[in-house]
Amino acid sequence: MPAHRGLAALGGRTARFAVPVLAAAVLVAAGVASAALASPDSRQSTRPTIVLVHGAWADGSSWSAVVTKLQQDNYPVLVAPNPLRGLSADAGYLKDFLSTIPGPVVLVGHSYGGAVITNAATGNPNVKALVYDDAYIPDVHETITDLSGPNSALAPAAKNPMAVFKLVPYPGAPDGVADTYVLPSVFPGAFGADLPRPLTAALTVQQPPTSLVALVEPSGAPAWKTIPSWDIAGRQDKIIPLDRQREMAHRAKSQVTEIDSSHLSLISHPDAVVRVIETAARSTC
Repeated sequence: MPAHRGLAALGGRTARFAVPVLAAAVLVAAGVASAALASPDSRQSTRPTIVLVHGAWADGSSWSAVVTKLQQDNYPVLVAPNPLRGLSADAGYLKDFLSTIPGPVVLVGHSYGGAVITNAATGNPNVKALVYDDAYIPDVHETITDLSGPNSALAPAAKNPMAVFKLVPYPGAPDGVADTYVLPSVFPGAFGADLPRPLTAALTVQQPPTSLVALVEPSGAPAWKTIPSWDIAGRQDKIIPLDRQREMAHRAKSQVTEIDSSHLSLISHPDAVVRVIETAARSTC
């Protein structure tokens, strides 16, 4: 038999055997894929995405301990950017960021970040739960300055901003507006009295600036009127005193957890913060 006919005949026999072999291979692959979908790592995709929003005079690294613990528990986590330029601008930025996330979201805000999530989540059907961590929970027209109250460590700034802040001009700022940095004489005791002094000293010099606009711009329609919320309230918080936190959480009908913490509970008590976040996340399943 000529060589080319032998190869043709062999090819025909190979094809007859290849069809059932390929079919079996497809079934095996499908089985492997099904097993992969049922694996613990893939189950992560069925959970809500946890989106963390930092507060004023802070950046995303303030969530580091919380992120690590949530990842260890197989939650998808994102730390959202917060430009700290003003409430409407920051909420608009976060709203756009959230629009890129498919599926359910648990939105978490610390301090000023609470005001940002309150505005950004309004009208977003993917946001299934709000978590406030030592945070502002404003109603419409309220400002951060209003909600801090007379007993806040920030209160003296209402009459004399330089008693609390170093003021620094920035390009494009509205007339009379500057960036604020919390003074080294104020930051450690006011923000993190339960943290080691070297750490608060480092946080003081690492703080990003926050525009004065963020402190005085009125809030818009609040998302907490239509989205379930949870609140973590630090009993030793000197930025948002406990009575203020209780009032805001009660108004928002939040499920409240009080802890013995300073304002920076996300750093000093990450386990407690994570427990509340995961409780909120489980409620969405």
